[in-house]
Amino acid sequence: MLKLKSKFDLHRDVVADILRKEASVCRVKEYSGAVDTRILNIESDGGILYSWKGATGTTRIGKYDSNTKQNKLLYTFDKQVCVSSCSLNKEETLLVSKCLTLLIEIQPINNTKVLKAVDCRVKVQFLHSETDRRSVLESHLLLLTEDGYVDLYHVLLTRQEGYRVVMANPERLSKTAERIVEDFCWVQWDGHTQRLYYLTHNATHTQEKFLMRCVQFYLNHNCEIVLELPLELPANPFHAVKFVNLGFDHYHIERPEQELVRMEVFTNGIGSMCVCYSQPLKDKQELIYTVVLLHKDCSKTFRVSLGGDQPPQKATQLHPLFIPIGYYILVYLQGYFFHCINTRQQELLCHSLFLSGLDMDSGLQCQSANVTVLHAEEESSGSLLDLASGRIHTAELSPAYLLQILRSDTPRCPSSKTDPQRLAALHCLLVYMGNDPNLELKIIEWLCDNVNAFESFDQIQEFILASLYRISYEKSLSLDKVLPYSSVFDKKEILRCLLEVPGVLCTTELHIELVLQGKARSLQGFWSELQWNTERTKYLDAVPNPRYRTSHIQAEWDKLRSERRPSSHMNHMEENTKKVLSMVDTWRLDKKLVPLFQEEDRQQRLFIGLTVDKLREHLNRHLPRLGKKKIDSLVVNYVAKLLELIRHMLESVWLKHKLGPRVLCFTQRGSPAEWSVFHFMFRILEATRGLCLPLPPGYHTLLAVFAVRCLPHHTFLQYIDHGVLQLTETFVSRLMTDLDNSDANERLKFSILKRLPEPMEQTIYHMWDHPVSSASISRDYVRTLLEKHNKNKGFAFTDRDKPGVRPEFLPLTYLAKILSDIEEQALNPFEEQENVDARFVEETALKQTLIQLGFEEK
Repeated sequence: MLKLKSKFDLHRDVVADILRKEASVCRVKEYSGAVDTRILNIESDGGILYSWKGATGTTRIGKYDSNTKQNKLLYTFDKQVCVSSCSLNKEETLLVSKCLTLLIEIQPINNTKVLKAVDCRVKVQFLHSETDRRSVLESHLLLLTEDGYVDLYHVLLTRQEGYRVVMANPERLSKTAERIVEDFCWVQWDGHTQRLYYLTHNATHTQEKFLMRCVQFYLNHNCEIVLELPLELPANPFHAVKFVNLGFDHYHIERPEQELVRMEVFTNGIGSMCVCYSQPLKDKQELIYTVVLLHKDCSKTFRVSLGGDQPPQKATQLHPLFIPIGYYILVYLQGYFFHCINTRQQELLCHSLFLSGLDMDSGLQCQSANVTVLHAEEESSGSLLDLASGRIHTAELSPAYLLQILRSDTPRCPSSKTDPQRLAALHCLLVYMGNDPNLELKIIEWLCDNVNAFESFDQIQEFILASLYRISYEKSLSLDKVLPYSSVFDKKEILRCLLEVPGVLCTTELHIELVLQGKARSLQGFWSELQWNTERTKYLDAVPNPRYRTSHIQAEWDKLRSERRPSSHMNHMEENTKKVLSMVDTWRLDKKLVPLFQEEDRQQRLFIGLTVDKLREHLNRHLPRLGKKKIDSLVVNYVAKLLELIRHMLESVWLKHKLGPRVLCFTQRGSPAEWSVFHFMFRILEATRGLCLPLPPGYHTLLAVFAVRCLPHHTFLQYIDHGVLQLTETFVSRLMTDLDNSDANERLKFSILKRLPEPMEQTIYHMWDHPVSSASISRDYVRTLLEKHNKNKGFAFTDRDKPGVRPEFLPLTYLAKILSDIEEQALNPFEEQENVDARFVEETALKQTLIQLGFEEK
């Protein structure tokens, strides 16, 4: 499940260098003694502080620079001491070591000052700022004690001789201490963001209520409480004060009666914050863990059964690891389960991957009890420190393992049972890892091999929506509730099978009691984004249907498609389409394997423009903070990506089956490879119609070509009658010209002509060299002439005037109508006579009619 990459190895990067130094001190060629190297702390700049036992009975402290890959000796104690906490200021002039909590001036001379002498455990940590090193004349130090309080020391520095930086007034150091936190039972330091999280009893509630607070340190080293979050935890959740991310104490042995709760906080620069804590239930062989999603205004609690054939583990191993990787929180309990929680699309369980038992392969090669998670807000991958081996690895989700989940379909695990895992793996691959073109190609190959929809979801619809979501999800967390992410939200009849995960029970609590205070309400950056995300989430939860549903434009699309005359609305749609197609043209038109975007396809152009218009309108209504310009760019890219994605899918299947230009020829029947491509194209059509999404111009033409080659003619015509296939002018014109006039082809052409809309019919008749088309052309020509004559003479003809007239042959019909009208209007000179020669009257009327029509001179 995890792909590990070595980032630091204590023996490789440090011990080898130490052995050379000790050999130099002992003046031997090779030093063979034990050095007992131990990692003490990892500073926010990536520097690793460590200690080792020197050859002459000394204790040395050094630093490994992760940027230069160099080691540096910082200080040497002339005897062996136990260093349980250590920190170095940014200027590398002061070192704090907890033996008697010594503040050591390491440059330019070694001076020591006892900062605090206490019997309890103490943790020390320098604050780091981003200010210019040369201008810094003060260092700031946090001192955290097991008694539950935190002090902040302000160490004044001074320059001597222009370059030497030393402590000023070290005897007044204790008087600079400022009490930051008065009482805590759990504390976590985040050096990258300079934040201190701590847990304290909430005096306004019952004993089981706790309050998590966050202290933010600013560049000027002032600080304030910016966040408060009430949490419901068991009474006395920690046996002793718990320190997180405050170095490594190798001399403090955890007692067997471990704390009831393990807790960590993870943040992301885009404005997300997750509070994770676990509660093992020893008696019931169950594990309860909660992930509070502050940016989503909710918390999710999972209860996982640990029953089975495996023996129960000790209490020390029943706490899982919480590993942040991107916007996923991985919950791992060695030997039991692996839960990859999606913190952005948390509504449905099927978007989070849960593996257990034989399905689980974490990729970790060490005992999870020895692993410490190192979190940096700006890094997408997690970092894991194995204290036993002294190795640090970057941890990423393994795309190969996720692809294996997609392809798995064993008799032991039927499709309906693996569909939730498949869906979660597919979204992880497409959204979180989808920027890799090679990975996207492998997923398309999987789609080609699994064309038919799964029992619980349509994989092509999921592929389209997840890929489109990927191009915009990094813009804002608020887009999670507004943009379409998955098609399963609209399929209530299948949601049940996707929500059920054997052995896992999930409960959701909405509207958490988060309080942002102080400068956090006016700051830019993380706190501003977190506040916006929580407020927008609350607003969207109260709005009906905040997520854009592509199917909602179906009625307007039907209305727009029925319009025949151009309008200002259609012109607006066309302008939208031009923007989209201009974006497509700048991407990948170098191959041109598939003949798309090579014809007008008026309907699809209108559909593209309408999709842009409606999506833009939806985002402007719900996310005005993004701005109209940004929304317009996002929407145009979104629809352009849709068209490009479909073409990419066709190009991939085209290459897979090695198709060439001959597939566009009407005179040959389709091969098995062409049938496979036709089936795949038909599934894309089915998926996009189900989502009411447009297709690239030319798609319907290409699909019709494959259909006429692969399907029997009567089946092909049925597909047209049922609206499955759409006849385009490009397709019909090529069909009329490329196919000969054999009996079968004539029947096909006649059948198609009967199904053409009237505007297209007039154009197509001119392309078919056949007596029927010639007769039609003649009929239209005579009709046009007679209509002009009617307008000139003031006659108007309608079928309703003469119910008995048969309009099959229009020239004769029009001629009969004109003669009848002229005859009715002519004066009858024999009206008053009793005996009239009928034949004479008929001949006279006919002659007069011919004269009136201009067919005979007077």
